[in-house]
Amino acid sequence: MALFERCVKGNMNSKKGLDSVKMSLEEAVKMHAQPFNSIEDLTPLLEAAGDAKFVLLGEATHGTSEFYTWRAALTKKLILEKGFSLIAVEGDWPAAQQVHRYIKSFSKEEQQPREVLQAFKRWPTWMWANEEIADFIYWLKMHNDTDRQSVGFYGIDVYSLWESMEEIVHRLTDIDPSGEAINLAKQVLACFESFNRIPENYAAAAVDFSKSCEKAASQLLASIRSNEKLYRDSYESDLDLKTNALVVKNAENYYRALVQSNEISWNIRDEHMVEVINEVRDYHGREAKIIVWEHNTHIGAASATDMKNEGMTNVGQILREQNRVEDVYAIGFGTHSGTVIAAPSWEEPHEKMMVPPATPNTWEDLLHRTGAFNKFLLFDSQNFTLFDRWVGHRAIGVVYDPELEAYGNYVPSKISQRYDAFIFIDRSHALSPL
Repeated sequence: MALFERCVKGNMNSKKGLDSVKMSLEEAVKMHAQPFNSIEDLTPLLEAAGDAKFVLLGEATHGTSEFYTWRAALTKKLILEKGFSLIAVEGDWPAAQQVHRYIKSFSKEEQQPREVLQAFKRWPTWMWANEEIADFIYWLKMHNDTDRQSVGFYGIDVYSLWESMEEIVHRLTDIDPSGEAINLAKQVLACFESFNRIPENYAAAAVDFSKSCEKAASQLLASIRSNEKLYRDSYESDLDLKTNALVVKNAENYYRALVQSNEISWNIRDEHMVEVINEVRDYHGREAKIIVWEHNTHIGAASATDMKNEGMTNVGQILREQNRVEDVYAIGFGTHSGTVIAAPSWEEPHEKMMVPPATPNTWEDLLHRTGAFNKFLLFDSQNFTLFDRWVGHRAIGVVYDPELEAYGNYVPSKISQRYDAFIFIDRSHALSPL
């Protein structure tokens, strides 16, 4: 890994570097953690990001208010001070496009932020349909209305197979109703509709290749790409069509892979998200700077966790492999205790749950024991080896059982390899779903 090699070379001939491994993680945190209470306190973190073209902002849960509000505050500074103009989130492309059109004033219809966020209808709706995001997208719209540097908002996840198909048919009906692509799109939609919008039904049937929609989905994407000039307008219709077609192709592959292996389907999903990130940047120019909002398990390098043993990769890992080390800067987030929005099982209604104090000797416990206050750490050549040791690191998903946390919510990690910096919220609070 490039970051690891760079930092080790900076320490290998230093006595301080050799002696540093004798220091405990707790002592290392005491030495290098910096407290923060305001966005200005995080200025050293933004300075450390330098001229990175990708800034990846993580979260340890999908339901913590502080993760959203601090990511929003950092994003605003990156936009205002470092010229970032693209935001990519772990959400569906069609729903995020409603936000994108709102903040760029593509529609003449007057809407309020909370109305716009009703577009996020697929469970877990609270991830993006919440008060914290409503406030943030209102700021983005006001910024775009007054600034020449217009900021875009894009969903990069793979789950919106049927929504993306409907969007393609709708768009092509308006733009090119007699073209080849609309006929292909209707064929693909008919193929998928026979499974009653239940991915598991498709996954089971697609084991028999003759019943899969793979070939039709690939043909649709190829057709749209070959004719994208026909769809070009000032509302990014060409990008919208092409990306929805990409979602359909990769979602078909993802759901078909679910019956084979969780590891394979995970990789397909994260590879898709990187593909969309690159499509968006290509569309706006390779010098465009992009901020990515995703769970820590996506933005922190997979090679610095036990995911590597399972042959799994992720967004942060792939972006590091595709780009120069100085162009990608990843910031992890974590908390010691508090409350969170999550669900007890898949597709059940969300609940406000307690987040118990972190398990002893985990990363979050060490950060709490060294002072019960918010703090951040920067990992560089001076302290890289201090934090290059295995430690359990908390991860809470959309499904959560606090009573079982110690048995499955801690990912073995080498923190300084996984992230370039880390933000710790000692006591956090549940976000506010709409």
